[in-house]
Amino acid sequence: MASERPDRVPAATYRLQFNRDFPFERATALVDYLEALGVSDVYASPVFRARPGSAHGYDVLDHSEVNPELGGEEALRALAAALAARGMGLVLDLVPNHMCIASPENRGWADVLENGPSSPFASFFDIDWSPPKEDLRDKVLLPLLGDQYGRVLENGEIRVGREAGSFVARYYEHLLPLAPKSWTVILEPVRARFEAERAADDPDRVELESILTAIAHLPARSEREPSLVQERQREKEVIKRRLGDLLERSTAAREAVDGSLEDLNGRRGDPKSFDRLEALLADQGYRLSHWRVATDEINYRRFFDVNDLAAVRVEDPAVFEALHALPLRLAREGVVTGLRIDHVDGLLDPADYLRRLPGDLYVVVEKILVGDERLRPDWTTAGTTGYTRVLPNDPD
Repeated sequence: MASERPDRVPAATYRLQFNRDFPFERATALVDYLEALGVSDVYASPVFRARPGSAHGYDVLDHSEVNPELGGEEALRALAAALAARGMGLVLDLVPNHMCIASPENRGWADVLENGPSSPFASFFDIDWSPPKEDLRDKVLLPLLGDQYGRVLENGEIRVGREAGSFVARYYEHLLPLAPKSWTVILEPVRARFEAERAADDPDRVELESILTAIAHLPARSEREPSLVQERQREKEVIKRRLGDLLERSTAAREAVDGSLEDLNGRRGDPKSFDRLEALLADQGYRLSHWRVATDEINYRRFFDVNDLAAVRVEDPAVFEALHALPLRLAREGVVTGLRIDHVDGLLDPADYLRRLPGDLYVVVEKILVGDERLRPDWTTAGTTGYTRVLPNDPD
C-alpha cells in the first residue's frame, strides 16, 4: 500500500474508451448520466497521442501531448471540470512500458532509425546495440518485410524518394528515414553531372559541393560522446535546410536528384540495377528483414511479441521524466485524480517505479493475481484493477 493516503479514493468507477469516434466532448455530454448512475470517477483509456486512428490508445506515440483526435488538452480539461463540478474524479490509464513505433510521428524512434546509437533517444528504447549477430552491431532489426529481403528489393517494393531536404525509404505504408551520411550514394551522381555541365563557380554546383563536404564531416552514427551526438544533431538539420533550399530554388538540381533516384531505385528484371539501393540500405542504423525472423533475431524489447510496440527504459530517470511530465502536471493541477498503470509487470523494477509516483495520488496497477498470489508489500499502490485468475486444482 502507498506510504501516504491518496487525497481521493474512488468509490465506483466507469471506464470510457476514447477514440476519434468517441472524443472527450461526447463524454462531457454524458457526465450528468454517469452521476445519476452513482459513478464517482471516470476511468479513462489512454489519452496521449497514439497511432492515427487508434481504437484503444495503447499504441502511444507521444506521452507529452494529449491526443488531438480526442479533442486535445483543452477538451480533456473541460471534461475534468464537468466531473469536478459534480464531485467526480478522473483516473487516467498510463502506458509506461512501451510505445508504438509503426508511425514516423514517433519522433524518438524515427531519430533512432536515422542516427542509430548516436541518437539522443538511443538509450530511451530498450535496444541491444551489440547483439550476437555481428551484422546487427549498432543497428536495429526491423522485421517488417512480407518476403525475403532480396526478393522484396528486386521486386521494386522498396523505393527511395525525397522529402523537402531529406531522403526516405518507403515500403508500402512504412516510411523510413535515411541517415544523412548515406545520402552521398544519391548526391555523388548529381555532383558528377554538375561537374560535367557547369562551371566551377556555378552557385548550384558550389552549394552542392559544400553540402557534400558538410555530410562528410558529420560524426559517425556509432558516436556516443555527448558533444559529438549534439554536433551530429545540429549539423544534420543545417544540411537538410540547405539541401531543401537548393532543391526548391534550382530546377536543375531537382531534375538531377530525381534522375539519380530513378536510377537508384532499379529496374525490375535487372538485379544489378539494385546494387546502389542495396548499398544505401546497408548503410543505415537498421536492417530490414522478413517478419518471420523476429523471434530469433530481434534486438529490441517488445510488448510481448508485438513488433510495432517497442519497450522504453522507464527505469532511466530521464525517460521517466519524459513520459510522466504531462500526466503528473495534470495531476498537480487537479485535472487528473488518479492513475491506472498498464502492464506494470513489464517494467524492470515495478516497486521502484511505483515509489517515484506521488504518494498522495490514487494509483492502481494492471496485475493478474494467480490463485492465492498477493501483491508484493513493497508496491506502493492502492491495489489492482480487478484482474484475478484462479487456476483449477492440480489433478495430481
